[in-house]
Amino acid sequence: MGCALSPRTSSPPAAAYESLSLWHATAGEDWSPRSRLPGAVDVDVAVVGAGFTGLWTAYHLSLLDPTLRIAVLEREVAGFGASGRNGGWCSALFPASPEHLARNRGAHGGRDGALRQLRALQQSVRDVGAVAEVEGIDAHYTRGGTLSLARTPVQLQRLQATVRHARAWGQGPEDLELLDGAGARARVDVADALGATWTPHCAAIHPARLVRGLARAVERRGVDIFEHTAVRKIAPGRVDTDTGPVRAEVVVRAAEGYTGSLAGEGRTLVPVYSLMVATEPLPDSVWTQLGLARRETLTDLRHLIIYAQRTADGRLALGGRGAPYHFGSRVRPAYDREPAVFGHLEATVRELFPVLDDVQFTHRWGGALGVPRDWHASVGLDRSSGLAWAGGYVGDGVGTAQLAGRTLADLITGRDTEIVRLPWVGHRSRQWEPEPLRWAQINAGLRAMGAADAEERLTGRPSLLARAMSPFIGGH
Repeated sequence: MGCALSPRTSSPPAAAYESLSLWHATAGEDWSPRSRLPGAVDVDVAVVGAGFTGLWTAYHLSLLDPTLRIAVLEREVAGFGASGRNGGWCSALFPASPEHLARNRGAHGGRDGALRQLRALQQSVRDVGAVAEVEGIDAHYTRGGTLSLARTPVQLQRLQATVRHARAWGQGPEDLELLDGAGARARVDVADALGATWTPHCAAIHPARLVRGLARAVERRGVDIFEHTAVRKIAPGRVDTDTGPVRAEVVVRAAEGYTGSLAGEGRTLVPVYSLMVATEPLPDSVWTQLGLARRETLTDLRHLIIYAQRTADGRLALGGRGAPYHFGSRVRPAYDREPAVFGHLEATVRELFPVLDDVQFTHRWGGALGVPRDWHASVGLDRSSGLAWAGGYVGDGVGTAQLAGRTLADLITGRDTEIVRLPWVGHRSRQWEPEPLRWAQINAGLRAMGAADAEERLTGRPSLLARAMSPFIGGH
């Protein structure tokens, strides 16, 4: 998400923001920063971070109570971080399993709680599109769903197990449809596809257009957004910035992958990098061959995750994991670019679509996302301190952040609604291990997933390495 954290020596000019990603370059923005916080202020709610979590929180608060004084504090500009440069999937994915959700929160957990959480996330995908329409945000929102391909017999076994698991958790064919090889290839021209699932619960979006439009919608409702304002410390009733304190009854931490830069939060979420590449715009004749006619988002069942979409201007944008975690949870602009990972992603595009063997790649970028120790996103408000938080989306935050914002708005205004009783509300993840343990653990996990894919290609059997590493990388 956006960041409003420790101070930097200088902030980049507006033109530098355009170079952050394809999305920043094509958002139709000049990226000139808003005004800095002018000095000490008193507000009702202070929100740290002008990404999706912070902006959705401010948006829904302003709808529920227009009299609230709300300030959003951002070190860079709204949409600088993962909210502006992600894969453009607005999905109902959640990093923790239904089984894990069912174990949460006593009466709020159980099977019923997990099912309510799944349905709430599915509704959030639709809500994002509805708000974009109401607010006149041209976010290139198209709810074409997600295709997940099986391209080896082992992946096909995993795909079938995924469908059985979904059925056990109340997801019928209308939520997750199983396609055979011919059905998969009719949707997307991947010659070795043995099968696929399709879910309608995902929209392809232009994330920078969405987050910037949301920032303007928030301002129209009287919320103040202060950019180029670095937060030094969060405490009950107070946010210390480089230009003065902000006193507030409620303080919302919405910093996601940048959370570790806040005092005392170094082991709350770790920043893990995900990188992307995008092709030049492809002619309609090529897309007729490739498919994705509904702008379905696309992935496959490999262990080292990839994700792709057909953009509204006809590009193929594909991203994936594989970039290293950096010691001490460091986040640096240089880490956004890993030539070896870019090379792997470009090779993946050509592997999936041989017709694109000579395609030109015009954009390469990356950024940090936030990962909690148990891979369980959460949202909550400690009423005794007035400190609220949301995050830990593990890369699935575009839709989840909308639900987080609605939930925080209800919690802060004291509304007793269905969503404040979802099992992720109030969940507390344990802290990450101190260094160098977490550096060794996280990077071992990242390397293991690549090795697990190689193991399956060699043996033709499910990876033993992936099974062994599952408890350490979010498996439950």
